[in-house]
Amino acid sequence: MSDAPTHAWPCHGVAFREAVRTWAYVGLLSFGGPAAQIAVMHRVVVDEKRWIGEERFLHALNYCMLLPGPEAMQLATYIGWLMHRTRGALVAGLLFILPGFICMMALSVVYALYHQTPIVAALFYGIKPAVLAIVVQAVIRIGRRALPDRAMLGIAGASFVATFIFRVPFPVLILGAIALGLGGSGLWPETFKPGKLHAKTGVHSEPISPLLSDDAVLPVSRSLWRTLRVAAIWLAIWLVPLALAGAAFGFRSTVFESGVFFSKAAVVTFGGAYAVLGYVAQHAPNAGWLLPGEMLDGLGMAETTPGPLIMVLQFVGFMASYRSPATLGSGGMIELSPMWSGVVGAALATWTTFAPCFMWIFLGAPYMEHLRHNRRIGAALACVTAAVVGVILSLSLWFAMNTLFASGASDLRFGPATIPVPIWRSFDIGSGFLALFAAFIAFRSKWSLIRVVGICAGVGVLVWLLRLSLLWNVD
Repeated sequence: MSDAPTHAWPCHGVAFREAVRTWAYVGLLSFGGPAAQIAVMHRVVVDEKRWIGEERFLHALNYCMLLPGPEAMQLATYIGWLMHRTRGALVAGLLFILPGFICMMALSVVYALYHQTPIVAALFYGIKPAVLAIVVQAVIRIGRRALPDRAMLGIAGASFVATFIFRVPFPVLILGAIALGLGGSGLWPETFKPGKLHAKTGVHSEPISPLLSDDAVLPVSRSLWRTLRVAAIWLAIWLVPLALAGAAFGFRSTVFESGVFFSKAAVVTFGGAYAVLGYVAQHAPNAGWLLPGEMLDGLGMAETTPGPLIMVLQFVGFMASYRSPATLGSGGMIELSPMWSGVVGAALATWTTFAPCFMWIFLGAPYMEHLRHNRRIGAALACVTAAVVGVILSLSLWFAMNTLFASGASDLRFGPATIPVPIWRSFDIGSGFLALFAAFIAFRSKWSLIRVVGICAGVGVLVWLLRLSLLWNVD
């Protein structure tokens, strides 16, 4: 799968061994969801290492925001490809995933065995409000970067209303944002200006000389033959293990059905990790894979471990197969233990979630580099990112209602509009206090995300014990 068999890649002086160490470092520091992970990558590859410049970084980010799947992992893969072609992309993407995969597997096992014990329940009672504060913080951070003027604010607001009230599918929003950017850049070029999207990042005050020049042209073939070859290779990498799982465990087994579901999610859930979470959260409880509230428990684990936030899908795959143990062989003579079945389900969920992410980069990155200076494409990508902000805001409200209210929300319908309204009498005072506490230390103290979550988990135990003591006194 060599990208440039006959031409030399632009010389940047970064040894592949150094890149492996750097991507391992980024992977171990990738806590806190996509906003924090993108910030870590920017600091490392743009500010500290000076591998690429601001222009290339933001162009790659806009493309990854356009794709289905986790944008931070895909951004790492894209930058790895820019630096060292195929092997660089594979190393960057895999090292971004591996620490989170190991941690989530261990936590899933512990959760399945002990989550009903009081101490574990108390820990998650504190973690959920902390996750809520982190999601709100992510909305604000992404909004500051992506919404510098009224035009982008309007797109984000329209996206929020369309998602939260009218339940417009995300692909429709994406297509609308692309059309608006392409048309608006021709009619109102000053309003829909590429690069204007990031005018308020505030992350870079002085120009730098990146090792891979912004003007460097990557010698990559964009032929139809290359595109078909890359697509065939990655479709096989993605789907052959899924087919083997179906043959081994049965095509009606939970292991296979969950793998198919996560494969669909990898294709249709545009907008990054938060969009995927909303899609899965609607299906998993109805399928009997998760109990009410467990999605937020998994999200809390994903927030406290390195790796993409979408690693929560590994937890969903584990619990689904744990509750419906698989049998091996055509006659189903060998029944796996719930734990081993969960491990297989988690591994297949991870595979079917991330294999397509590599495919999108290998297929699209050469074309995006070719279009990097196209003004209309840049404007379209800017509008896409603004629309994503509105979707993330709608999901943050969904998280808030399911964290702060024991009964979640009920829907009020007015024609085509559906407005989720919390059930006010089910408001949890303890969760409300913890959410305010988490927001205070997250916004005011400038502490790391892992420290915020850890402290909230400890305070959550204290609040939980206080609630128990009050109930005992009442009895």
